[in-house]
Amino acid sequence: MKFQLYLPLLIIFFALNARSQTLPAARSLDKTDTWTRKDLIQPAELASILNKPQAKKPIVLNIGVAEDIFTAKKIGAASNAGNLEKLKATLEKLPASSFVVIYCGCCPFEKCPNIRPAFNLMKSMGFTNGRLLNLPVNLHQNWISPGYPMAAGK
Repeated sequence: MKFQLYLPLLIIFFALNARSQTLPAARSLDKTDTWTRKDLIQPAELASILNKPQAKKPIVLNIGVAEDIFTAKKIGAASNAGNLEKLKATLEKLPASSFVVIYCGCCPFEKCPNIRPAFNLMKSMGFTNGRLLNLPVNLHQNWISPGYPMAAGK
């Protein structure tokens, strides 16, 4: 009889635990983050676009300290006020409808000091097609290890 009373509680506990374990990449989408899933671009999707000669290429901006992926322009760590201004100056030269992808890749999203200021700046400037490259762990694990294209010599 006691088991029947505790069974619903056990089911709820295991369901909540399983849910939290199936969403590690979404963990960074908590209340402190201003992006949504539609603001993210997956590494495989970006790599596919970059590898297709006829595809319309996004403007890829490295707003961190990690290595440059193929076609990326190095801005530098957006946690630095000077680099954030450099990002702003770069974005000011573009139409707000431009396909722009920013990324850092230095560390897991929840610890990254660069993606939030850069993403928030891009959105505050009205970029409607701005995306954040989904590198929830780091550039090495989420981009380099799968063999996605890096800048020449990397």
